[in-house]
Amino acid sequence: MRRYLVIKRIPWPWLRRDTTQNESSPLIPKAGSAKEDAEELGHVTTDFQAGTNNGQHQDNPAFTRIQPRYRYSLMDYLLKYFLFLCNLLFTVLGLVILGLGMWGLISKESFAQEKIGGLGTDPMLILVTLGLLLTMLCLSGCVGAIRENCCLLKLFSAIVLVLITVQVLFAILAYSMQDQIGGYLRSGMLAAMAGYQDDLDLRFITDEIQSNLQCCGADNYRDWEINIYYNCSAPGVLACGVPATCCVDPLENGTVWNSQCGVGAQLLDEFTAQSVIFLGGCLGGISRWIELHEGLIGIVAVVVVGVQIVALFITTRLLESIQWHKVYV
Repeated sequence: MRRYLVIKRIPWPWLRRDTTQNESSPLIPKAGSAKEDAEELGHVTTDFQAGTNNGQHQDNPAFTRIQPRYRYSLMDYLLKYFLFLCNLLFTVLGLVILGLGMWGLISKESFAQEKIGGLGTDPMLILVTLGLLLTMLCLSGCVGAIRENCCLLKLFSAIVLVLITVQVLFAILAYSMQDQIGGYLRSGMLAAMAGYQDDLDLRFITDEIQSNLQCCGADNYRDWEINIYYNCSAPGVLACGVPATCCVDPLENGTVWNSQCGVGAQLLDEFTAQSVIFLGGCLGGISRWIELHEGLIGIVAVVVVGVQIVALFITTRLLESIQWHKVYV
């Protein structure tokens, strides 16, 4: 019996094969089946293309099984709205800075015809420029995040990357030019002192520095001779004097501001002058203030750069999520 089964399996050439089609041989294609398969495939392809063009292919269960989907995760939503809220906050801050700058320019009538020539050197222009740039930058990130606009997000990330690079280069340059920075500060301080009576902004900045740091002049109180009104050759009452913010006690009886307390102070010797005005210059006061607060300054600088780096990473992650979502939806 076993020998017969083995022999039966050998395809002897003289044996006749049954090539007729019947229902018991399902693997053999039936007559005309190729034509029917082609027609059926044509119908399926036509239906699929029609559904794709009409946007109705998602209702097809067969297509749903093979269509890859990408859904936003909870982290994606958190990053999206976190980026939106942060940029919204800084946009408001930029508008406030811009408003302060414009208010300063308008209140001083800097746009008047006789003052328009000095508009480029107006310190309030720094606030206007800073507020405008901050508003535009953060507004692009705010709208790009909430609207999932890749162009705005790419613009925002590119500008943030440029800002980080500029700040790092500026820190390296400032560290390598420590000796020259003192000279630049001295030149700026002397220039502010020379225009003290003519520019309200320079007067405000100089008064704030002298009163808060308890100093007078750049190197000492005699530096005020650079000002044409405080020069000893000046004809006015301010000749050989210093501003009231140089005085040790500019308030009479603790209530009334004495603007004439520094009159004639340059004619006094240091021993006599020390009871009336501050003898030390403001450059030394600035150096001491930086040394006392260098830790805080470093922390603030690291936090500012760190926030920008985090914003850059969040924007990059959000861009990747938006692109994946657009590909698979």
